[in-house]
Amino acid sequence: MRDQIKLPLTAAAAVLALAAPGVVHADAAKDLGVAGRALTFLENGPAGKATLGVVFDPSKPASVAEKNALMAALGSGYAAGTLTLVGKAIEADAVGGAAGVQALFVTGGVNYGAVGSAAKGKKLITIGSDMACVRSGACAMGVETEPKVSITVNRAAAAAVGASFKAAFRMMITEI
Repeated sequence: MRDQIKLPLTAAAAVLALAAPGVVHADAAKDLGVAGRALTFLENGPAGKATLGVVFDPSKPASVAEKNALMAALGSGYAAGTLTLVGKAIEADAVGGAAGVQALFVTGGVNYGAVGSAAKGKKLITIGSDMACVRSGACAMGVETEPKVSITVNRAAAAAVGASFKAAFRMMITEI
């Protein structure tokens, strides 16, 4: 009897483990919407049409899935207030050579330290939905849309790329 119960539970645990990466980033369009609107609060930030680099690790299925969802949400152009974002997929190890992007959205699971260093060298603001990226200083801004919308800005990381936010925005965010 014990073995009969163990097998279904093991199978259920495996299914949940495989599904878990999708749960973390359940709605890329929501994350993108918050990130896009946040970019409009940057002093001297991008305006009009801007390219958002979507940084991913091709060896990590969850990172690739998040990249695919973000690129699908971006489509041929994603309107966020006065800003229209278009996407450009960038492999994590190619961030240092990335050209023509105004900001980077860092997917979960990439080597945050390497991506953050490369982005700082290019003075690109980094955004992610994984707060570990923000806490590490590799992402200047983190967005979460579940269970509620919250935006966290790493002051040191933002300052390192020359990003400063309008006062009205700073009242709505958490700074670390």
